Amino acid sequence: MTGILITSILALAFIVIFQIAKASEYVSVLKGEEKAFQQSNRINAFLFLSFLVLGLVGAWWCNKLFYGKTLFVQPAASDHGEKIDNMLWLTLAVTGLVFFITQILLFWFAYKYQYSEKRKAHFFAHSNKLELIWTVVPAIFLTVLVGLGLYYWFGITGPAPKDAQLVEITGKQFNWLMRYPGKDGVLGRKNYRLTDASNGNALGVDWEDGSSHDDIESTEMHLVVGKPVQLVINAQDVIHDVGLVHFRMKMDAVPGIPTTMWFTPKYTTAQMKEITGNKDFVYEISCDQMCGSGHYSMRGIVIVETQEEYDRWISGIKPQYKTVMEAKAPAASPAADTLKSVSMPPAAKPLAQNLTVK
Repeated sequence: MTGILITSILALAFIVIFQIAKASEYVSVLKGEEKAFQQSNRINAFLFLSFLVLGLVGAWWCNKLFYGKTLFVQPAASDHGEKIDNMLWLTLAVTGLVFFITQILLFWFAYKYQYSEKRKAHFFAHSNKLELIWTVVPAIFLTVLVGLGLYYWFGITGPAPKDAQLVEITGKQFNWLMRYPGKDGVLGRKNYRLTDASNGNALGVDWEDGSSHDDIESTEMHLVVGKPVQLVINAQDVIHDVGLVHFRMKMDAVPGIPTTMWFTPKYTTAQMKEITGNKDFVYEISCDQMCGSGHYSMRGIVIVETQEEYDRWISGIKPQYKTVMEAKAPAASPAADTLKSVSMPPAAKPLAQNLTVK
């Protein structure tokens, strides 16, 4: 029924537009083609100017209405994020200036230079000067912007400081898994053939590697404020993307090809709650790459805390190797437990001790 209604409305709209066009054609014939053309041209020129004014007012109003809901009102939560914000503001300033100049000229010229019998258009086929201006000037600005982008990109993906915290994050449909090295500071090796979530090895860790025996696994990312952190990013099935919007960071998670990035968190979760005035604020990990039907639900949590809070948290987590080995350990025999629990009566002990076999 809804489809029939929509089809009827579209058909009606087509008929109305067609009839208006025919009516305009008849008016043109009655008034004279030239006079009707001039009148239509004046109306269109006025509409162009009106659209310019209304469009600029609408853009200002939308900015006033929604700016407070953007991330611009919140400070970048990482040192690299501040640089990304500065680059974004510079890009917006350059492109915004060009946008306003070109759009205002476009609609103003449509109004100012509307058809007139008293004016003759000047035609020229080519101008080297204009070609040079609109080729060289944009090239210079784009080179600067691209250069800044590459500079920040190499900083994010380059070698992390030696004292950086190491966190591995793995994406799979549709959640994130984290792994932290133990006291040795080294993550154990992995082999995708060993992946077996039903037996506690969802990440395919090679338990024969001694470095893996103290690794910690979690579904939350815990970071220390003011301490550099290097993320080692993996994916198990399809391409995902680690989106850390509050830190202004993102990186693809590609199956079989680990990627890395590093940054330094600036504010704890508690501090950001005060800054934003939102007591329910949390740092989030989003998947910024369409990865399947459950893409919308692929959300992770980042907790930024002090070193003391982090130490307390990680000390209370049992290494995954120990958890798996305890689950595999054979249960004690019930008969043996029964025999161990049975004790001989005191009176029978001396008799038993004096028994000899002949």
